[in-house]
Amino acid sequence: MKVSSQFSARPAMDGDGVNIRRVADFANTKFDPFLMLDEIKSDDEQDFIGGFPPHPHRGIETFTYIRKGGFEHRDQLGNVKAIRASDVQWMSTGSGVVHSEMPLADATDGLHGFQIWLNMPAKDKMRPAIYKDSTDTRNPEISNGDGAVLRALAGDWQFAGGNTISAPVQGLAGQGIIADLMLNKDARANIDLSHRQYAGLYLYQGSLINTEQAETRHYHEGQYLILDSQTLLSLQAGEHGAGALIFGGDPINEAIVHMGPFVMNTQAEIRQAIEDYQAGRFGSI
Repeated sequence: MKVSSQFSARPAMDGDGVNIRRVADFANTKFDPFLMLDEIKSDDEQDFIGGFPPHPHRGIETFTYIRKGGFEHRDQLGNVKAIRASDVQWMSTGSGVVHSEMPLADATDGLHGFQIWLNMPAKDKMRPAIYKDSTDTRNPEISNGDGAVLRALAGDWQFAGGNTISAPVQGLAGQGIIADLMLNKDARANIDLSHRQYAGLYLYQGSLINTEQAETRHYHEGQYLILDSQTLLSLQAGEHGAGALIFGGDPINEAIVHMGPFVMNTQAEIRQAIEDYQAGRFGSI
């Protein structure tokens, strides 16, 4: 794989005192169409028990993936869903959503999950919200027979030269696609993302070895890599295996103005979002 940039997730806090690791680029020069990745990973409920009480969004898509534990999602559209291990949830917030995400009472073995933000093109930022999840349809998986398993979370995926699998959630902004790649010790996998302009990888577990650049590089948990999508992603796990989220998409290439839960194209649109929320035009849970 050809790595053009790399970032390290940094400790942060959000919601009601939830401890997270975050990688973000609201200048939108590196991750487009993606904006941010938050990871929650703890066996101590004090790190996440406060959850994310009701809050608004406009102009973005939020994509949640749970590997362990779970959240209960509620929104002003009437959706109430338990999102558990292996589930995903996608909200294309458009003109406005108010939602909450609170830890499930019966999830007693800790929590490991991700929330990913995608930008929306200007033409879609004020459309009605869309909600989808995978709670009724299992996210499909494929194995390459060489110690690698790929779980499709959004969009269509395949190992290079293999069969295609399709996730229940389709249609993310910027042609976004997301997968969870799980590699055994020293396992290898090849993924072709040449049909997308952008490719990224977040390593949430273990390590990867890259022998295809000028010198051998080792990448470790908590690193986010920007990859050349036109070069085959040849991945090799280290001695303890690896787990990574893989991203693909096409840049939107539009101006971004960000303030808290709102991502729009101008300051005037941000002011309007704040005014609409404060006036109760987003609705309530």
